[in-house]
Order: sequence, then structure tokens, then C-alpha cells
Amino acid sequence: MKKIGWQIKFAVVLLFLSFSFYVLDYALFHRLEDLEFYFISNVAFLFIDVLIVMLILHGLLVFREKQSMLSKLNMVIGTFFSEVGVELIKACISVDKGLPVLAAKLKVTAEWKEKDFLSAQAQLEDMDFKADAGRTPLPELKKFLLEKRSFMLGLLENPNLLEHESFTDLLWAVFHLTDEMAHRNDVSALNPPDLKHISGDMNRAYRLLAIHWVGYMKHLKQDYPYLFSLAVRTNPFDPGASVEVK
Repeated sequence: MKKIGWQIKFAVVLLFLSFSFYVLDYALFHRLEDLEFYFISNVAFLFIDVLIVMLILHGLLVFREKQSMLSKLNMVIGTFFSEVGVELIKACISVDKGLPVLAAKLKVTAEWKEKDFLSAQAQLEDMDFKADAGRTPLPELKKFLLEKRSFMLGLLENPNLLEHESFTDLLWAVFHLTDEMAHRNDVSALNPPDLKHISGDMNRAYRLLAIHWVGYMKHLKQDYPYLFSLAVRTNPFDPGASVEVK
């Protein structure tokens, strides 16, 4: 009631001021016809005025809300890569037969522009990822993913993820890989068809990890140059990357 109270008082003050000025106008000029004409004209235009203001304010509010949501979501994505994504990328890279081709496409530098990031993501969409589960230390990977399962479940509880379907797809791909290995008692003794199946699950997650990593790098370059510098120097796709500034 207190919040409503000041609004009602403010509205009353505005109405009183408006009425006072109408009275003052009539007292000074005694032109009632003009007052009636302009009053009706102003009321008629008021609906258009409200429409214009509403559309502009709505657009600004939606834009601001979207920017705020994207900022929060990029924080979530950054946390994901810090906790899970980069290590999972390294696990896939270590058994990727096509790493030289992939590394050449993802050697991100400070000179990259927005078009370079978008081009890289488009190329990743069409690439054939070749991580081989048969060469992967699956027991260690299984242990790592199971340890991070609670963390990833916590990410899914973030309402902002509902606005980012593709990142949710990435989380589900990682969850699926985790569940596939969790249901196997001994992942170090899988038969060839089963290894091929696990390889398919790894590469599904691998592709989405690479695409979202590029998007995250674009975000860092635009908004957090100092974090981007570190990310470039620790690029998991670049075998020659060094954290030391040269």
C-alpha cells in the first residue's frame, strides 16, 4: 500500500497542476473555445503518444533484458569451460586423427574479427570430427565426467539456459556421453562396435564444444580483452600455445 500511496499522490499532484494551468489560461485569455479545441486535440493525440512511447520503451526494455541475459549466460558458459569444457576438449584432441586440420582453423589470435569467429563456427558445423574412443583412456574420462555431473546438473537449473537452446544441446550431449560410460562397468574392455558407439557420442559433444568455444572466445574479445588474452595463450586447440607472454 505504501508503494501505491506515493504513486496516487503523484498522480493527484499532476492532475491538479494540469487543471491549474487550464484555469490560469482561461483567467488570462478568456478563450474557452480554444481551450476546448486544444484539450480534445491533445486527448486525441494522447493515444498515439502512448503507443509510440510504449513501443520505444518496450523495445529498450527488451534489448536491455536480452543484453543482461546474454551477459549472465556467457558467465555460465565461461564457468562450464573452466570446469568441464576445456578438459573434455583436451581429452578429445588427444585422440583426434584430424587435429592438424582443426588446429589450423582454430588458431585464434588478437587480430580475429567478428567475421573470423563466425566463419570458424560455420566451418566447424561441416567438419568431420575424428576422436577415437579406442585410443582414449576411458576410465579416466569416465571418472572426470562423473565427478562433474552435479556441477552440470546445477547449470541446467539456470533459467537463462532456456534462452540458449544450442548450449543446452551441448550440455545434453555431454550428459549423454557421461551416462553411456556410467552404465558400463568396465570401459577399458569395450568391444569394437561399442567403442565405435562411444566414439560417436564423443564426437557429437566434441563438435558442440568446439563451436561454443569459438563463440565464447568472441564474447571474451568483445567484452573482456584481458580474459581473451589468457584464453588465446591457453588455446586447447593450438599445440603451440603457451601461457607465457612472448
